[in-house]
Amino acid sequence: MAKRDYYEVLGVNRDADEETVKRAYRKLAMKHHPDRNPDNRASEDMFKEAKEAYEVLSDPDKRAAYDRFGHAGVDPAAGAGGFRGGGFDNFADAFGDIFSDIFGGGRQRSTVFRGADLRYNLEVTLEQAARGTETKIRIPTAEPCTACNGTGAKPGTEPATCPTCQGHGQVRMQQGFFSIQQTCPRCHGSGKYIPDPCKTCGGAGRVKAHKTLSVRIPAGVDEGDRIRLAGEGEAGVNGGPPGDLYVQLHVKPHAVFTREHDDLHCEMPVSFVTAALGGEIEIPTLDSSAKIKIPPETQSGKVFRLRGKGIKGVRAASHGDLFCHVVVETPVHLNARQKELLREFDSITQEDSERHNPRAKSWMDRVREFFET
Repeated sequence: MAKRDYYEVLGVNRDADEETVKRAYRKLAMKHHPDRNPDNRASEDMFKEAKEAYEVLSDPDKRAAYDRFGHAGVDPAAGAGGFRGGGFDNFADAFGDIFSDIFGGGRQRSTVFRGADLRYNLEVTLEQAARGTETKIRIPTAEPCTACNGTGAKPGTEPATCPTCQGHGQVRMQQGFFSIQQTCPRCHGSGKYIPDPCKTCGGAGRVKAHKTLSVRIPAGVDEGDRIRLAGEGEAGVNGGPPGDLYVQLHVKPHAVFTREHDDLHCEMPVSFVTAALGGEIEIPTLDSSAKIKIPPETQSGKVFRLRGKGIKGVRAASHGDLFCHVVVETPVHLNARQKELLREFDSITQEDSERHNPRAKSWMDRVREFFET
């Protein structure tokens, strides 16, 4: 049976480079490998055919001979699947790359790591959030060990070359014609190990510590905002850069105001007489105070808006507003004379209740309609 063209077998052009040939072979080898296709003779034949094609096209000398003379120009032993000498090495290297991709081997891992980011929860008052402030915080952290200068080795000694991987950080495992590279189990890819660890840090190269930092809180911050302090996180490993510190802001509940974005809201108790006859009351703001004129016959729930008396957010162009919600206050602890006057007042208003209590009439009408339907 005539052999197929090797380029056709791998599905590559005749001018394909070495990497393209290897990539095509790896794809076919993974697809038709006997372990993946047990008792499948067709897949086994295609696997052998792809292996044979790769053996020739991955070798520059054999490929040149094949390009010039075809199958007749290739060593019959290699063509029959002997795969000795350099051809076997190429085959093993191709599969080594496959397993490197799967298991993460084939490349020495970097041992320099950036330090971890830290988070600190900071409570501020509404006034501090609105106006901005500066405060100090004390945080736990990990710093380079001063005894060993962060090496993890006992003072006067140094980390030694790992005898298992000879400093490469990788070890090669040979199983049949498979060659697999894995991270060295002794040094975990660093290529170094510490025969005599530092007693201060136990070989970690870092020690637990605390540091005090100054945090500037800009005016207008809100609940959940974060402030990033670059480089104030945990120290890096093996000379790596430090992480960052994120200060998470939480605004404490206020006794008077509640915040909604850049607006403020507050309840405004108004006496029964002021609500009925009108008047002027003074209310607090974040900066000072303001006066509001209460029109006669003001009902509970009425909202007064004071423009520009809210908060100017961090990214806002102007201040928000202050919304005052009227709460008509019922008088308590009445004496006999006060009760007598109220009963007299109620008696008078009952003579024309629809005129004096329009909301009560409207509510009673809705109740009546509800029971009649």
